[in-house]
Amino acid sequence: MDDSTRVEAARLLLDAYATGRPIAPLTSTYESMSLEDAYAIQLLQVEDRLAGGRSVKGHKVGLTSAAMQRLLGVGEPDFGHLLDDFFHLEHEPIPMDGFLQPRIEPEVAFILKAPLRGPGVTVQEAIAAVDFVLPALEIVDSRVEDWKIGLFDTVADNASSGGVVLGSTPTPLHELDLRLVGAVMTRNGVVVGTGAGGAVLGSPMSSLVWLANTVGARGVTLEPGHVVLPGAVCAMVAISPGDTVTARFSGLGSVTARFAEN
Repeated sequence: MDDSTRVEAARLLLDAYATGRPIAPLTSTYESMSLEDAYAIQLLQVEDRLAGGRSVKGHKVGLTSAAMQRLLGVGEPDFGHLLDDFFHLEHEPIPMDGFLQPRIEPEVAFILKAPLRGPGVTVQEAIAAVDFVLPALEIVDSRVEDWKIGLFDTVADNASSGGVVLGSTPTPLHELDLRLVGAVMTRNGVVVGTGAGGAVLGSPMSSLVWLANTVGARGVTLEPGHVVLPGAVCAMVAISPGDTVTARFSGLGSVTARFAEN
């Protein structure tokens, strides 16, 4: 894809945000699309949002489970940007009109206190850069109709990002074994998912290291104060107006997302 075609593809996704109407998979429209094209299309949208006054507050890692990687036929995760308007307060009603096809999943969020820039970041360096962790719910969304996504489609669509709700109980890393942190997610009081940190590349810390080294190779530093969502501990579930979703983590507390009635 040349630069003008990448701009055209990015505009299709930005228009989907604006109109609330999902688009056909980009890979069916642009058959020559590559992974580099997909990340370039993602960045074009981020730059458009930054020009409109938004700011980057962190990153997310997707495709961290073996099941999702098998589904999309890939051998590594992907990443997206978390912008300031993605963040919603716990327990406060979240408007649904900004989403197209929202789903939700529980994660252990890292809050950084020091910069991380790869390549070459080690586990020890990643641990030293973390201030604390929080329970989190990520709202994932797709601008591609019916979630008919392949790897390049989700990468171009900012790793299917939608929103974030952070809990309010910070926990130091040394008090947890992230691999063994279990989670139970309920929707309207009914259990809809269970999992543990080990589902995320064996440990959420491995995801943080992967992210730092991957974006570092692209000239990006993970900044102090930024949030990193390393990947879901269980499968995502659909959400509707009026839903209340809670994730309870062993040793980490809970986080609740409430969705407004439209």
